[in-house]
Amino acid sequence: MRIAYLHSGSIPSVYANGVHVMRMCDAFTDAGHEVVLHALPGTTPADDIHAYYGTRNRFEVRPHGQPAVPGAGKWIRARQIRADLRRRGVPDLLYGRDPFALLACSGLAPLVYETHLLWPSRSIRAVERSLFRRPNLRRVVCVSQALADDYRAAFPELTALNTVDLVAAHDCADPVPLDGPVAPLPGREQALRIGYVGHLYPGRGTDVILGLAEQLPDADFHLVGGTTADRTHWQSRCRQPHVYFHGHRPPAELAPFYRAFDIVLAPYQRRAYCAGGVGEISRWVSPMKLFEYMAYGKAVIASDLPVLREVLTDGVNCLLRPPGSVADWAQAVTQLAEDTALRTALGNEARRQLTERYTWRARADRVLSAVPAAAGPESR
Repeated sequence: MRIAYLHSGSIPSVYANGVHVMRMCDAFTDAGHEVVLHALPGTTPADDIHAYYGTRNRFEVRPHGQPAVPGAGKWIRARQIRADLRRRGVPDLLYGRDPFALLACSGLAPLVYETHLLWPSRSIRAVERSLFRRPNLRRVVCVSQALADDYRAAFPELTALNTVDLVAAHDCADPVPLDGPVAPLPGREQALRIGYVGHLYPGRGTDVILGLAEQLPDADFHLVGGTTADRTHWQSRCRQPHVYFHGHRPPAELAPFYRAFDIVLAPYQRRAYCAGGVGEISRWVSPMKLFEYMAYGKAVIASDLPVLREVLTDGVNCLLRPPGSVADWAQAVTQLAEDTALRTALGNEARRQLTERYTWRARADRVLSAVPAAAGPESR
């Protein structure tokens, strides 16, 4: 099947949505589909987009528009994408996270809309509502069951329409070899290495990690990721010499860091935000870093949030602790530091569940299951 993936973000970029989209296009290609990704031009230098993201397949990536497109510019870009699709040959399926482009192109082929938050913007919700009325819409994919439930409540028409499936599909990771290069981390040779990979936006728990460092001087803490501005903000507030900020690294370069960590942290707070503060997502979040931790068989300490319990079980594949309690997180780190058998058991079970349930290929098959290819356009 020929799939056009319509993405509203930049490729390449430092943001997680780019990683997600590239992983999904890679998985669709693995499944035998011909994929073309339509995205905004990149905001991060990269000589080779596929090498930057570490994809297995070299599917086509076509840039449209300019980064940070405002209001009316989204519709101009959407029409450019529609013209490009008609000029190059209409695909069998439109898939994506860009409601503007999907709506503009909706008459060309069946479509699947994926969403990762319930948008606070009334204008975007109006676009979604129009999209949900389109006869070619086949499925809405939500990144968590909590988000699917909230979409049903916010858009009753989705339940009323028998032709539209609403599917919950968590984020994922690819199975990885455990042996391989290990990052030569700075710090003390015998110290426990506590790792965090991800952005440093408000609500991601960076303050909890710095609080842990104050309480646990015998462990070294390594934070990988974050924009230059966010990293500078937190480094200026860090007083502990055993905390190391490694900055943003291309997704393809993260494996040695994961292998180097003894324990990994996912300290999402009760209020967490996307880049630029667009959208509060703690109720629906499905963090990719969590699944990457699981893929490497690492012992995870994560925030005890209802949405994370869709994947995590305390004492089985992780330890769950109250989001804002540094004392409880310090107790969990100490427990894992002293009990290497528990550390190994949690990591092994997490890796087993990842391999069985949460691979990108399994997700690609799930979101496309029973979605028909184009049976004739509504209008060209």
